[in-house]
Amino acid sequence: MMDQNLLERVNPVFNTAKMTVFQLASAGVEDAALVAEKLNLSFEETQNSATTTVSDVQMTVNKIIVETRWRTCAAIAENTGCKTIVDLPCGYTPRAKEMAQKGIAYYGLDLPAAITEAEPAILSLIDEDQRSSVHFCGVDATNGESLKAALKDAEGPLCITTEGLLMYFTDSEVGALCDNIRMLLKEHGGCWLTADTETGMQYILTMQPIAGDRIMEIMMQSKTTAEDKSDVNVGGNSLNVSPMGDVAENMKNAMTFLAHHGLRAERMILSEHMPEINSLANVTPEQAQAIRHNMQKCAFWKITPMEADIAVDTADLRSGSFDMQATVTDDTLNLSLKGRVDTLTAPKLLALYERVKAAHTLRSVMVDCGELAYISSAGLRVLLIMRKGCPDGVRLTAINPSVREILEQTGFDSVLDVAD
Repeated sequence: MMDQNLLERVNPVFNTAKMTVFQLASAGVEDAALVAEKLNLSFEETQNSATTTVSDVQMTVNKIIVETRWRTCAAIAENTGCKTIVDLPCGYTPRAKEMAQKGIAYYGLDLPAAITEAEPAILSLIDEDQRSSVHFCGVDATNGESLKAALKDAEGPLCITTEGLLMYFTDSEVGALCDNIRMLLKEHGGCWLTADTETGMQYILTMQPIAGDRIMEIMMQSKTTAEDKSDVNVGGNSLNVSPMGDVAENMKNAMTFLAHHGLRAERMILSEHMPEINSLANVTPEQAQAIRHNMQKCAFWKITPMEADIAVDTADLRSGSFDMQATVTDDTLNLSLKGRVDTLTAPKLLALYERVKAAHTLRSVMVDCGELAYISSAGLRVLLIMRKGCPDGVRLTAINPSVREILEQTGFDSVLDVAD
């Protein structure tokens, strides 16, 4: 058995999970209060840090956010119909008891330091005849072999849930996590449900009706507290959809990051799934109503593996001045164009598009223009037809200066999604 002190020193991020269980306890989750009591957790120890003291407003906001995330995630997970819930990270929350009582297999995975403390405290709350469906295991989420070993006996399909994990990861760590989750889902089936991608948006939208002009002050204080306790820079990876700047572009970049790792996401609007939240009783009725309304603007992500690319035969559509390659990934047509798309060759591009659309459900078209030398109005008209036929539009990438000039002169740079 590895020395607990060594486990804690190499990765102290698990200390933030103690913040969470204390906030759930303060929000009226009785089993969380029992866990906090068994671990002798205090407000001072869990909420304050070496450089910050949590204000009443900050604590109120934190309780609402954590309880909303915790209850809503459980509700969505149950509705997936998966036979097994994989809680990654499980922290110190008592979700195992809730799932055991409902006859759902539960795997609580976290850093070994957290599991050593959490497992006996949580198992003591569960009836002995229900403990056989509850499993705890120490893992590293970036280590695929540790995850695979922990779930070797799990019956699929799996619903893998993550709450409060991604914000502590770098891009390389998130990439490894994505690859590992895709491996597990390909083997067992199921989905990955995460509250983490839009946590920043949920935080601001919850805080707006309560904190008013103090939003940025409280956000920075919360960030400092989390960084003090975890010894990690918080929120610096591509899957965290930053609420600052262009949110739509940030969200698109996060979706693209997932796609690079063979995953796709469906946004599940938070307000449509959140149950009753005890801690909303701690604010005025007007504030509670505004918070519920604001939850229409943020979502949990339900993530599943993409299908393998399907090659599309383009041999009969090529010519001396024009060539193209095409694949279909899930509901996206990926095109690579070479040479000229003009009155003579544009019909070939349109024919390909209509052939693919007849055989597949298409939501978007991605066009690699790296070797596209010229596009006439006929070619642009085909791209417009694609845009009108696909809900998520047409995106052009790797555009050279001459083609970009054509797009700007014709105004198509504002009609199509043109990458910088």
